[in-house]
Order: sequence, then structure tokens, then C-alpha cells
Amino acid sequence: MVLIPDTTFWGKCYGVCVFRAPHLKKNIWWTEVEKEIMATYYYGRKILEAKGWVFIAVVVDGRRGMTTVFKDIPVQVCQFHQMKTVTKYLTRRPETLAGQELRSVMLELPRSNEKEFTKLLFDWKRDWHKCLTDKTHILGTRRWHYTHKKVRSAYMSLERNLPYLFTYQKYPELNIPNTTNSLDGSFAHLKDKVDIHHGLRKDRRYKMIEEILRGEED
Repeated sequence: MVLIPDTTFWGKCYGVCVFRAPHLKKNIWWTEVEKEIMATYYYGRKILEAKGWVFIAVVVDGRRGMTTVFKDIPVQVCQFHQMKTVTKYLTRRPETLAGQELRSVMLELPRSNEKEFTKLLFDWKRDWHKCLTDKTHILGTRRWHYTHKKVRSAYMSLERNLPYLFTYQKYPELNIPNTTNSLDGSFAHLKDKVDIHHGLRKDRRYKMIEEILRGEED
């Protein structure tokens, strides 16, 4: 089974980690969490595999550490989340030409393949290498920071996740989604239902969350 695991939060200290089987349109495991840590994903996987589930691939949102949890099976990083991450750093209207061109590269992601996208990304790096390495020194100190740190962060995110952005094309027989949309939709439905009952005690809220998640197994 292909797996999509992720965590959604209400506020800073209360969330629910959910594992979803997208081809079954079914949530198969969940637990309450105070923060998102990789140990929860290790635990959830161990519980499900002990029950007989066999995972052939996984789709993740790109959070660091997730590829390690599932390093023994094909990992696809959600292309939609990758594009959101780049947009977070560059905005929809980057001020610099380097940022504008990097955003243009990013927009090719959903309609590209690994070879084409890799060329676009590294052509950009070749043209804007100085932008990635420029440093600004803080007057009167030995400290410094990257001058174009947001552009650099956007590029580094793409470069780091590049090996996982086209996994779905490498294993067509596994029918791997290229986004986590199945679970994102489940989270949206869950939050809409829970938010109607704002003010519930924590224990009652979790019972309600469980019922909603279980109901989506139908």
C-alpha cells in the first residue's frame, strides 16, 4: 500500500498525526501529539506493520527527517508542498531578478520530469552562483550572513528535495501520487467539522476527531 503520513495542528501544542492510504481513501492510523517529531512516524509505521500492513511507497510533505523514516521504500516529496515552500521564501512577486527566474523554474515542476527540471535548476545555479554565495558582513563584528538568504533558502530546498520530487515517475507501476492532496483534503474536512464545536474539552475533542477520521474510512 502507498502511504501518506502527516500531522495537523490546532494552535501550537495540540495536533493529530494521521497515516492515510490514498488508494483506499482511508485513514488507517492516528494519534494525538504535542509537536511533530520523527519518533511518532517511526512508531506509527511500526504499529501498522505489526498488524500486517506492507508499504511499497510513501508521499511526504518534505519535512526534514521523513525520508529517513521511510528510507527503505520509494519516497515522493509532495510537489505542491515544495512549491509552497519556495513561494514562502520568494513570495509570488520576487523583488530580485534571481528570485523571479527561480520562481519561473519552480513553476515548471508539475509539468516537468527529473532530467528537464534538474537542467533548469542547475542552469539557474550556474547563472546565479554569485547570488547564492554573496555575504554581508556586520559592521564592527566578525559575523556575517548570506546577502540573498531567502533566494538561497528557496534554492537549497529545491536542491535538497530534488532526488524525491519525481519518484512517482520512476515507479509508474506503483501508482504513487505526486502530492499529499488526499490527506490534505481529509485534514480540511476534519478542521471544518471540529472548528464548529470550538471550546470542547480536550478529551471530547479527540473523541470527535477519532469519529471523523474513522468515518472517512467508508
